[in-house]
Amino acid sequence: MPLILGTNSIKDTGYDVANSLRFDDGSSDFLQQSTTAGTQTTWTFSFWIKRGNIGSTQHIVENDLANYHRIRFTSGDVFEVFDSNGNHTWNWNNLFRDVSAWSHIVLRADSTDGTNGNRLRLYINGTLASANTVASISQNYTFSFNQGGTFYLGKRAGGEFFDGYIAEMVFIDGTSLDPTSFGEFDSDSPNIWKPIDVSGLTFGNEGFYLQFKESGTSQNSSGLGADTSGNGNHFAVNNLTAVAQSTDTCTNNFATMNPLDNYYASSTFAEGNLKITTNASNQTFNTGTIGLSTGKWYFEAKLVQAGGEESIGITDIVSTGTGIYGGKTANSYSFKGNNGDIRNNDSNSSYGSAYAQDSIVSVFIDLDNNKLYFAIDGTLQNSGTGHSITAPASTTNGVYFPMVGDVDTDSVIWECNFGSPSFAISSGNTDGEYGNFEYSTTITGDGASKTFKAINTKNLAEFG
Repeated sequence: MPLILGTNSIKDTGYDVANSLRFDDGSSDFLQQSTTAGTQTTWTFSFWIKRGNIGSTQHIVENDLANYHRIRFTSGDVFEVFDSNGNHTWNWNNLFRDVSAWSHIVLRADSTDGTNGNRLRLYINGTLASANTVASISQNYTFSFNQGGTFYLGKRAGGEFFDGYIAEMVFIDGTSLDPTSFGEFDSDSPNIWKPIDVSGLTFGNEGFYLQFKESGTSQNSSGLGADTSGNGNHFAVNNLTAVAQSTDTCTNNFATMNPLDNYYASSTFAEGNLKITTNASNQTFNTGTIGLSTGKWYFEAKLVQAGGEESIGITDIVSTGTGIYGGKTANSYSFKGNNGDIRNNDSNSSYGSAYAQDSIVSVFIDLDNNKLYFAIDGTLQNSGTGHSITAPASTTNGVYFPMVGDVDTDSVIWECNFGSPSFAISSGNTDGEYGNFEYSTTITGDGASKTFKAINTKNLAEFG
């Protein structure tokens, strides 16, 4: 499991992507538009993606008319394209199971090419992907993609909704482009693929550019599905609200909770892996996708459904077996809802007040001074005196992960906010530059004013 992230930059790349759109398969989120036919032999489809739930069939897009063209992840997490015009299937060897990182996908079609293997190509992070199944199609084949009809984004006509984040979605009608039209390798870190400004591309009549810059729900230039290519090919919004607009992007990757760390918890994940429902049969915890070793860090979480002994805090390990809960082990620190104690190494110590359903609990992680602070609905606990923690370098993995869970056998629901929340925020605090939080990230702890940072890759590059 990645401790930080996989395929995207942890530095300022020069070109910034401001927004993504968060899709939740349990909420039946999608965009759609009615289209007219464009060039069906030659086109390019590019987008950045960060997956949420995995292990189920999820459609990114479907173009549906007389035939249908589907771009999807299979239940085995393989990227696959299916075209009902001749029942052609293409898939590739790569598995998309990393929920911590953003990936760039370019699907390049040119059926006029004299080589069958070049008529539909997939590039992942700027590199040509190795094909597993390549449908043999005739030269000048007519793809069902760009045929007109209904274009669905986030599902197929019959369902199978996508779960995760999408950013910088570009469709080019009539031209086959390689990945360098959309991204480039970083000059200082040549293994890092990063986005570039695509606003100067020729999109073609049916082309579109979705930046997800607006927050409205109408099918126009102010909506979540606004086309900024200049073509006005705006998408209608279905079951998406303004809170689905996220600042978690391919140029600033925010932490989420990690569904791969679910060994015993059997929790369910939603809202881009920010909402966690624990299993009522087990004492459980789940961890975040980013491990922290230095600096001062902040996250908050809303207790949507209370249980017996809900818990929140940090840990140095992922869940490894039965009976392992927050605060069970030597370097796991859990602030408990039923009594306000901190549990560590399977022992309780008095710290703060109990908290209840609908409370927002703030977690302040000071790894420069090895202190941990908590607040309930903006009220700092223990008179601002932090709880001492083991230095990260002396822990099992050399890092701490954010953690939420339940010490008792109850089902609790936590909705986490690492700076790009899945629930409505009324006050709009930041860490000075990044994040959208209900409460301030600055406290007076142990007699000193301290500002804590949102857990994202730009902050990690500067403060981590």
